[in-house]
Amino acid sequence: MKKVLFATTALVATAGVAAADVNLSGYGRFGIGYLEDRSTDDNVDDTILVSRFRLNIDGITETDGGVRFEGRVRLQADDDASTGEQGEAGLNGARFSVIFGGLRVDAGNVAGSFDNLANYYGNEPGLESFLGQYSGVDYDFLAYDSTGTGANAVFFQYAVGDFAFGASYDTDATDGADRWDISATYTFNNITAALAYGATGDGDSGIDDQSLLVLTLGAEFGDFSGTLFVADDDVADDDENGTAYGFSVAYNVGAALTLNAVYGDGSADADTRNYGIGAIYDLGGGASLRGGIGEIKTGDEDGQLRADFGAQFNF
Repeated sequence: MKKVLFATTALVATAGVAAADVNLSGYGRFGIGYLEDRSTDDNVDDTILVSRFRLNIDGITETDGGVRFEGRVRLQADDDASTGEQGEAGLNGARFSVIFGGLRVDAGNVAGSFDNLANYYGNEPGLESFLGQYSGVDYDFLAYDSTGTGANAVFFQYAVGDFAFGASYDTDATDGADRWDISATYTFNNITAALAYGATGDGDSGIDDQSLLVLTLGAEFGDFSGTLFVADDDVADDDENGTAYGFSVAYNVGAALTLNAVYGDGSADADTRNYGIGAIYDLGGGASLRGGIGEIKTGDEDGQLRADFGAQFNF
């Protein structure tokens, strides 16, 4: 990996770009995934091979005054969960960043305030992180797109001391249903509290304004860590309006083994409930064995058992 970084940096330097770097990072994962009644097609098994390869490509430069400029694209290939076949790799939309002190501004394919919110995702069991405390949320917020172009939006974040503030804005060229969000985070000792609110306008479609309010808490106590999640969303489908709630926990058993568990649900008739447990065994060198098992149930539909196991290596 060090040879690759040296080679790319040297290449940029010889091309005449001063003080520039190209960094490569990412991870690979592969294993076996099970989903009860995965498909109505008899040719597709409930148990399939699952995989992902992710490569982040970052171009970075810094001015003499300490202003940092970054650009990122991501190359990612996933399995097709509906068929069990391998998918194609492709580059996503670019994200550009300007960073100075505690101020960060992102433009392009960006993550908004919810996607960046501390402890929104919590602990997600499984090789594929298929369970989450946020499962009862139905609002479509601005999120980073790993495989598509993403939204052409802006995100601002400012951190000072124990406080951090964020905001994003995304215009909708199709029907004018622009969306925005804001957030605030405060960390005191080993506890972090975060609050975010966002809304989407009605635009030309005639759909009423939609909104989401989220509160998260996260704490660490030695080998134990946990998160709490509460949200209220107001979306177009009345069967999905209501309160979402959940929690996640993780516990380090010795130096190599981590156990985690999660529960997520919502008060609306069509909300998704999920719960399950998982484990991570650290092999050293950025490699680990991971697995999880749980149930996913949406509304009045039958619950589905899901499980996976495999290896992940970071680079």
